[in-house]
Amino acid sequence: MAELKTQPTDADPSAFIAAVPDPKKRADCETLLTLFTEVTGEPPVMWGPSIVGYGRYTYINTTKKPADWPLTGFSPRAANLTLYIMPGFAERPDLMDGLGKYKTSVSCLYLKSLKDVDTDRLRALIRWGYEAMKARYTLDCKM
Repeated sequence: MAELKTQPTDADPSAFIAAVPDPKKRADCETLLTLFTEVTGEPPVMWGPSIVGYGRYTYINTTKKPADWPLTGFSPRAANLTLYIMPGFAERPDLMDGLGKYKTSVSCLYLKSLKDVDTDRLRALIRWGYEAMKARYTLDCKM
């Protein structure tokens, strides 16, 4: 079986962000780097070639094998900034209401630009998602 492509690397997240070609997206990523680091208290780690992740948890994937993934993180994709809020969004409509312009799928929050969202709500959403995942997987480890 092939190994998962998205694994932690030794690449420098700051250098990765400095190489983002679009200056507006690069500035948003610099802001996100600071925001996620402050909220999580974790150092940023590159996961694969394009995800800046914070923390780590192990889950059982579709092949019934354990796999690791960051507790939260982000990636500057071609069309959007993608933020990984692993618990999803259904549990926190209070944080989603008034957030601004965004799209979602399962655990991904897609933003065109940080100027389109309420930064305080975004900070609270990141904090909630990170803490919920950390609590969930800490509890799983104790069982």
